[in-house]
Amino acid sequence: QVQLVESGGGLVQAGGSLRLSCAASGRTFSINTMAWFRQAPGKEREFVATIAWSTGRTYYADFVKGRFTISRDRDNAKATVDLQMNSLQPDDTAVYYCAADRTAPRWSTTVARYEYWGQGTQVTVSS
Repeated sequence: QVQLVESGGGLVQAGGSLRLSCAASGRTFSINTMAWFRQAPGKEREFVATIAWSTGRTYYADFVKGRFTISRDRDNAKATVDLQMNSLQPDDTAVYYCAADRTAPRWSTTVARYEYWGQGTQVTVSS
């Protein structure tokens, strides 16, 4: 089993930045890919970014447009995956979720593909 806990959400003005963090614990050695998704009110959960746990290679949704950066740190006792978000806009308001899977390839963008999920962290961008 893998446990995921997100942190770093909050309220920010348009144009501002936030850094989200996801702490993974448990059988982290079994992870192949980790990802960030988000879900706005009344909308389906959508893919944001992925990172291959072993190589660090990344993959982003088109709407990220160079504003977000996903990274991982495997050296800590508690492995983490971060999402640096810059130039935030009101449309980025959502609950952001961390996800992990043991077999999903780096380009996996569907919710159903990921086995483990965090509880989510709220990001609110005011205009």
